[in-house]
Amino acid sequence: MNDPRQALIHASRQFYQLGWMAGTAGNLSAKMPDNSFWITASGKQKGKLVVEDFVRISLTGEVLENPSPQNKPSAETSIHQAIYSLFPEANACYHVHSVEAKLVSNFIDHEQLPLPPIEMLKGLGIWEENPKVYMPVFENYLEVPRIAENIIQRFKNTTPDVPALLIRNHGVTVWAASPEAAENHVELAEYIFRYIVAARQAGLNFQH
Repeated sequence: MNDPRQALIHASRQFYQLGWMAGTAGNLSAKMPDNSFWITASGKQKGKLVVEDFVRISLTGEVLENPSPQNKPSAETSIHQAIYSLFPEANACYHVHSVEAKLVSNFIDHEQLPLPPIEMLKGLGIWEENPKVYMPVFENYLEVPRIAENIIQRFKNTTPDVPALLIRNHGVTVWAASPEAAENHVELAEYIFRYIVAARQAGLNFQH
């Protein structure tokens, strides 16, 4: 993979326009061939990113390249490190903050969100008829490394049904083999969340 920053800029602008990365919320990253990764710098407005608004990080958290002395790695870098360490096939990790993601995270009080058996699941790798699939849900903490550690502890023994996780009252994180695939995963996850909200409003129940 060549320098992925242009792909990250394109995705961030699209997500910003959709309201999923309002203000400076959210963070995107993509790996380089040496397993380091470029990640959005903290506090950057996601609709106006340029190539200097990223920091290159090693899998152990060391800053390897920083185009601007004002840049600091995203506050959620530890979550990206966790995903890349758990899933070596992942080459991109995207995290966005939508209203629907926050709403659906409150529809359940346990650690799994049941997903509706709709066609969009195919885009997340589920090719079954009437599948019973769940998205992992994690509690939100001000200390982000605590969230990352919980992700590592849960996923080191169990593989999630889909390449995505939800942080309660926070947002969705997806991972994929390429930035383009990660962009698709975000769009599919957000479509599913909108469906869940609409189904709840319509009185439909698809709890597994």
